[in-house]
Amino acid sequence: MKAGVVYPQIELGGDTGAVKAFAQAAEELGYDHIVIYDHVLGAEHAGREPKLTGPYKETDPFHEPLITYAYLAGITKKLELVTGVIILPQRQTALFAKQAADVDLFSDGRLRLGVGVGWNWVEFDGLEMSGHFRRRGKRQENQITLIRKLWQEPVVTYEDSDHRIDRAGILPRPKRQIPIWLGGSSEAAYDRAARIADGFLFGGRMQTQAVQIKAKIEAKLTALGRDHNQFGFESIQQYSRGDNQWPGDIAAWREAGGSHISVVTMGANLTTVDSHIDAIKRWREVYNSVG
Repeated sequence: MKAGVVYPQIELGGDTGAVKAFAQAAEELGYDHIVIYDHVLGAEHAGREPKLTGPYKETDPFHEPLITYAYLAGITKKLELVTGVIILPQRQTALFAKQAADVDLFSDGRLRLGVGVGWNWVEFDGLEMSGHFRRRGKRQENQITLIRKLWQEPVVTYEDSDHRIDRAGILPRPKRQIPIWLGGSSEAAYDRAARIADGFLFGGRMQTQAVQIKAKIEAKLTALGRDHNQFGFESIQQYSRGDNQWPGDIAAWREAGGSHISVVTMGANLTTVDSHIDAIKRWREVYNSVG
């Protein structure tokens, strides 16, 4: 089971120096990967109809994941760079495929894309994608199909309800099919993951349900004739649960057959990058002791 960290960006005030310090510390501590969350626009929640149901507001800073990983590609050597999850349907598909390809090339094949459909309709509006919000699940499926073609084929002719490409392609292309994992918390997301994804990333708030949902997705994979041993599952663990809970959390996910685990240190009253680095050091020591 591989271990990672979540970059605690909403608690570090957009400090670019903290990005470098935290990522390099994680690599030095032996972590396998780093996860960065995604939002392009933060929005005030008050007075919205329909209501905004997600946890983030206009006061929460986010670095754009692919831009951040282009930077980290040059200052880390082994750390896998994971988006967890990037809101794919609010982005232009061909441009995203191009950007991801370059990040994977510059990082020597260290990118893993976790993608999701999002919840913030204000963000879709601001990115001129308002017409796609209500059908964002279907759009995401179309996007993944096209992205994989653009990564593999020198010249693509493709058309669906969202895209039209007439004998065109991206160059340079990545040297591999970059893994695409899905996230989400709905039956539609679990079905979609079983059909088209390479893995599933559970959000931190889904920690207690992860084992049960993992079994559900595995049953779907089996029904589709897919080998669930070739499908990854990552659980995000909450540092704030305390060191008396960490060993059990880690052991339970390993026993359930989880392939990846990450710790998120946000929500633990840590105010500096050094305190977050101390936290991932402490959690890593417990992880190593569990075996």
